Formats: sequence, C-alpha cells, structure tokens
Amino acid sequence: MDTRLDYFRNPVGGKFMRTIISAGRALADAPLSLTTQELVRMRASQINGCAVCLDIHTKEAAAAGESDVRINLVAAWREATVFSEAERAALELTEQACRMADSAGGVTDEAWSNAARHYDEDQLAALVAVIALINAFNRVNVLVQNPAGDYQAGQFA
Repeated sequence: MDTRLDYFRNPVGGKFMRTIISAGRALADAPLSLTTQELVRMRASQINGCAVCLDIHTKEAAAAGESDVRINLVAAWREATVFSEAERAALELTEQACRMADSAGGVTDEAWSNAARHYDEDQLAALVAVIALINAFNRVNVLVQNPAGDYQAGQFA
C-alpha cells in the first residue's frame, strides 16, 4: 500500500503533526501509567483500523515490558482475565469514545463513573487526552493510508 500523501513532508500537514506530537509529549509525565496509555492506544487503533498506530503501540508496549499475552488479548479484553478492573474501565471508556457516533448519548454515565472509581481527576484528564490524541493520529494515518510494519520501538523518542 502506498501512502496517499506524505503528511510529514507537506508544510501544512507537517506543522499539524508536530503540534499534536508535542501534545503527546505532555502525556509522558501524566499520572496515568504507561501501561494503561499503551493499552488505550492499542484498543483505539484496533477499533479505528489504524495499522500504523497498532504497529507503533504494540512495539512500544512490548519494549516497556508489556507481555505478549496482554498485547494479544487487548482486542478481547472483556473475556480476558489478564486486565485489572481499572484497565477494563479505561478500555470501556476508550471503546465508547471511539464509537460515539454509534450511540445517541456518546459515552455513558456508567462508563464514566466506572472510570472515575479507578482514576482520580488528573488521571481521568490524562485518560481523556490519550483517547482524544490517539483518535486524531488514527484518523490522519487511516485517511492518508500510512503503511505499517517497519516501526522500531523508540523510533520517535
């Protein structure tokens, strides 16, 4: 598959990408664990069909010490026993946020309340930011058909 547009080399696209990459760097110091952030990024990327983001975040999760079992089961987290209740709440919030158009009310109060039981306000703010940001990356990459497969962990560090 060939990319439709080299978004990074385009002046408008490059400026936009540098801006959202900078926003993502703010999450490095967020009070939300890297594990949870990567699980969220993987699940959103699965839902949104973003192969390049899956390539990036499965490799980054593995490099950070995440197990192959958890990486492989994130798509079926409801049936898997390897995720904590807090992680499950984050994954549910992620799914509902990615699929807002599929339900009249968007994210349910129940999903939000469940996440709020496990995360404090700063962690919730970080969780919302991670979900919003990965959705932006997913949409850019899917739109321009960026290919996946050759990412090396730490490549964008």
